[in-house]
Amino acid sequence: MTPAAKELAAWIFRILGEAESRAHGVPAEQVHFHEVGAVDSIVDIIAAACCLDDLGGTDVVIPPMSEGYGTIRCQHGRIPVPVPAVVNIVSAYGLELRPVDTEGELVTPTGAAIAAAIRTRSRLPEYFRILRTGIGAGKRSYNRPSMLRAMLLEESPEETSGDRIWKLESNIDDCSGEILGHVLEKLMAAGARDVHYIPVYMKKNRPGVQINVICTEETRGKLEDIIFRETTTIGIRRTAMERSVMDRHTEEVMTPFGPARVKICTRGDIRKVTPEYEDAARLSREAGISLQEAYGAVLQAVQDPGTEPGNEEEV
Repeated sequence: MTPAAKELAAWIFRILGEAESRAHGVPAEQVHFHEVGAVDSIVDIIAAACCLDDLGGTDVVIPPMSEGYGTIRCQHGRIPVPVPAVVNIVSAYGLELRPVDTEGELVTPTGAAIAAAIRTRSRLPEYFRILRTGIGAGKRSYNRPSMLRAMLLEESPEETSGDRIWKLESNIDDCSGEILGHVLEKLMAAGARDVHYIPVYMKKNRPGVQINVICTEETRGKLEDIIFRETTTIGIRRTAMERSVMDRHTEEVMTPFGPARVKICTRGDIRKVTPEYEDAARLSREAGISLQEAYGAVLQAVQDPGTEPGNEEEV
């Protein structure tokens, strides 16, 4: 056994010891493992630790484990399923059980302890490739296959590089323009990525508007509340969308009229530079020049940076 396998095996046994300690109401040092201390259970734990160490995975997904019902006989007599040690492990380590219509013990204390020691999450990634698969069969007969399947997965690029947004959409035909303008301002202030209205003709030939909101998962609920509260709509359609976006960052440049920010977007050899409107408008007002001249000065400063902001020489 490698040092890592030994450490994992010891951790699994500590989890079992803590669970049996709570079940018997005695300190962990006084726990008698009974069935879980038998040779086959020791081999199960050592084999699992060696297997995980050999695979070298750092992320282990264990979905909710199927558990049966009824009672089982052990050295303490008949006890209910799930047995106390399993109940203690599941509650202490946040494991999930899924009841199934099978009489008997489907999750053992040893299995629960192994799951508690190695699990890092309970849900599969949305996109993945299956590299290898292993299946093991148990000896007991149930009304369902007694099998355990393990898969070695690799997350697909879509899972890590995708940019997912939500589109909220609603048709409104009985709201004034003042209210809709107010709603747009509130939605943008609450974190919407974009808000726009589209003129539409609705049922009964009524002219109306379709409100479209682009947002993230984190702000979706708050923005839906604003739409329901501030408009007359009683329903919102929502769609999860994936998009491709250019890498972007903001820089400050120095123009003859003062500093201004620019947004720089890149994708491979593609590069786009856009002056920030608010800064260009400020230069236009302060210097008494047209907005077009302010835009030109900012773009010229990007091509010829000159003196950095804050280090101007006095003339």
